[in-house]
Amino acid sequence: MSVINSGTVELGGREVHRLGFGAMRITGPGIWGPPHDHDEAIRVLRRAVELGVDFIDTADSYGPYVSEDLIREALHDGTGYGDVVIATKGGLTRSGPNVWPPLGRPEYLRQCVLMSLRRLGVDRIDLWQLHRIDPKTPREETFAEVKSFVDEGLARQIGLSEVSVEEIKAAQDAGLPVASVQNRYNLGDRRAEDVLDFCTDQGIAFIPWAPVDAGTLARPGGPLDKVSVRHEGASTAQLALAWLLRRSPVIVPIPGTSSVAHLEDNLGAADVVLTDEEFELLSRRPD
Repeated sequence: MSVINSGTVELGGREVHRLGFGAMRITGPGIWGPPHDHDEAIRVLRRAVELGVDFIDTADSYGPYVSEDLIREALHDGTGYGDVVIATKGGLTRSGPNVWPPLGRPEYLRQCVLMSLRRLGVDRIDLWQLHRIDPKTPREETFAEVKSFVDEGLARQIGLSEVSVEEIKAAQDAGLPVASVQNRYNLGDRRAEDVLDFCTDQGIAFIPWAPVDAGTLARPGGPLDKVSVRHEGASTAQLALAWLLRRSPVIVPIPGTSSVAHLEDNLGAADVVLTDEEFELLSRRPD
């Protein structure tokens, strides 16, 4: 088993496999505090890399800080992360489980990136992403500060999360070199379709979060169920991820989990090949 068949894309200044790992779920309930099983979280991270994953996405708000700390404990070799690109995010605050207020003031974002550098044990972050645009802060101020992270060598590349096409264009007009966009997108939720199409045209990596949520398409007798019959042994999660990988060459799914068994199942999507008919069936808009 390996993610090698998922293809590659350029991120963090390197070619990485398009099937990555999202490190949100290795924290506690509500993405708050440490994981229930610390050792399993470490095994998940190491097993992902063993299976060829070389793109891991996290954020300072996951825990908060817990996910970044676990990544360093599991994967840092004393000098860095080798061929593994570690992406992180900043721009949210945490005051409890499932609470995520945005804060885009320049001084806070600078604190975010500097502290992530320290926690991850690196001199430069491969891909630093603005977790949300703060409506209470002029976005021009936010974009200018984030651009300075690249100019100063604190981050190799910059990404945005949960943005519209207009907001991506505004960031580009402000001189921000947008390397990636991370929006919610999956078989069951395609509200970001226009953003994905824009990223495809622009050659911007599109990182869909919640990538395996198939919604009504996974119901008994539904399209995903029908396709699964033809792929004996393939889970619905694998099929949903296989659809994403085929949907656009810039898509980089980052399924997350706190279980090695679940990780291995997800990454098996790299070996699932959908026929044209199956892809078209799954591509029909959900009811």
